[in-house]
Amino acid sequence: MTRTLTTDSHDVDGALIAPLPRISIQAFCATAEIAETVKSAAADRRVEKAHVKVHTGGVAAAIEIYRTAPTPNVILVELTGTREEIVADLERLAEVCEASTKVFVVGHVNDVLLYRDLMRRGVQEYLVAPVAPLDLVRTWSELYRAPDASPVGKTLAFVGAKGGVGASTVSHNVAWAIARGLQLETVVVDLDLAFGTAGLDFNQDPPQGIAEAVFAPDRLDSALIERLLAKCADNLSLLAAPATLDRAYDFAAEAFDPIYDLLRANVPFVVLDVPHLWTSWSRRAVLAADEIVIVATPDLANLRNAKNLVDLARAQRPHDAPPRLVLNMAAVPKRPEIKVAEFSRALDVEPIAIIPFEPQLFGTAANNGQMIAEISATHKVNDLFLEIARSVTGRQEARVHKRTLLDPLMARLLKRA
Repeated sequence: MTRTLTTDSHDVDGALIAPLPRISIQAFCATAEIAETVKSAAADRRVEKAHVKVHTGGVAAAIEIYRTAPTPNVILVELTGTREEIVADLERLAEVCEASTKVFVVGHVNDVLLYRDLMRRGVQEYLVAPVAPLDLVRTWSELYRAPDASPVGKTLAFVGAKGGVGASTVSHNVAWAIARGLQLETVVVDLDLAFGTAGLDFNQDPPQGIAEAVFAPDRLDSALIERLLAKCADNLSLLAAPATLDRAYDFAAEAFDPIYDLLRANVPFVVLDVPHLWTSWSRRAVLAADEIVIVATPDLANLRNAKNLVDLARAQRPHDAPPRLVLNMAAVPKRPEIKVAEFSRALDVEPIAIIPFEPQLFGTAANNGQMIAEISATHKVNDLFLEIARSVTGRQEARVHKRTLLDPLMARLLKRA
């Protein structure tokens, strides 16, 4: 009767829920279970801008409050009665509810006739208990999305567990794989405004970039973003960093939010190349992203920092999948390394890719301003970047392992683990 909402908080669709605008939501719960669910949903990263208040007492409490108080943007009411009692309760609520307020109901009766009756009476949605927090977040979000609105783009934050581990190189090559290998429109955003390398890696030197957008929020719109993007290849554009030291790049936590919102509204995938620093805005870039990819090398400092990032993400993003892990520059000759299995066990995260140490290949690409696929289209490292691209976009299930020329190296790594 109602739409089937996915309750697995780690599913791909869950990550594509649009953030809520600055609205007020008041929930009137009849049971402790639904009250806890609403509180959990209110803590979701996509609900950050909304103000959510939870009341007990069900519909009776709502009617009593709204006799003298204005109604909010959204009312959630839990109704536990029969079909006839639910309809009667909503009729009484309608008498004190403003016409602009959106109402949706959580009920305990699975009845298609009731659902149709509630829709005719102006109820926006009817969900049958039990519901998951992500169900509520998705429903709230869809209340404010136009029926003909374009799908929401997905932000992918790549962050290094330590400086110099190659997070930027990995993010750029994965963006190339998404754009060229999967044929999906992608934008790379270089957030290292002082020292960013995306312009060098893609052999681009645009006169303007992300600094013009973030320093001129009053002029920010889709047309400005379009002018600032540098075309790197088919389906791939770059919002470059100025990479100059003529001013300090100190920003408020939400300074980049309008840029992300505009990009997500126009591009399916936005790759955030997050610098290795911890400020209010870089922290927000990581924790508010739809997918987090931690790039690390197998040593102790990387393990500690990656563990801190994973633990923070799990605490702050309870309805999202844990961060993805990419081990880069693995199997450096004569370098002591933490075994892959030990590294994974400490984080409770399996790496989605182990990229071997290939200094000649990666050094040549960096100095030429090219991607690995441009330097050597047949090199097996490209398969790893494509596999990461599939994993973070969710556009295709990770393939069952296929034998490659890298198998002997991977076997040695795993044997050491």
